[in-house]
Amino acid sequence: MTSSTTTSTVQPDSYLTLHYSLADLDGNEYVSTFDMSPATLQMGGGQLVVTLEHCLLGLSAGERHVFQIDAEDAFGEHNPRLVERIARSALPPELELKENSLIEFAAPEGDASAIPGTGGGIAGYLRELTDTTALFDFNHPLAGKPIRFEVEIIGIM
Repeated sequence: MTSSTTTSTVQPDSYLTLHYSLADLDGNEYVSTFDMSPATLQMGGGQLVVTLEHCLLGLSAGERHVFQIDAEDAFGEHNPRLVERIARSALPPELELKENSLIEFAAPEGDASAIPGTGGGIAGYLRELTDTTALFDFNHPLAGKPIRFEVEIIGIM
């Protein structure tokens, strides 16, 4: 059988065009490309959590699926050690601080904890802001929550 007669499926090294959404089980959507341009990603490139990539393996172009993934298999449990109160005076003055927003910090040079795909930055969710401090949560916003991962494969290269 030649490759032209088989259906191309997602492999561990595929380059994909797809629509996807991530939501908690209460229906709160955290990210979605369904009303936007589709996303492109390289499997194994660190753009998606490994568990989400595993859901895509074997899917064909044109397929649409919904996966429900337990918290520990998705973004892990919420780690209270990743919640930190920082003095406002210690924060870069150019940062625009707004409660309930995601703030990106430049990682110190050579910091191995930098988040892949963020240009070396570290993102924290600003939970609380006082006159003197800011409370940041450096967990993924979906940490500790089971998730609903919906995906539609548009193309596989």
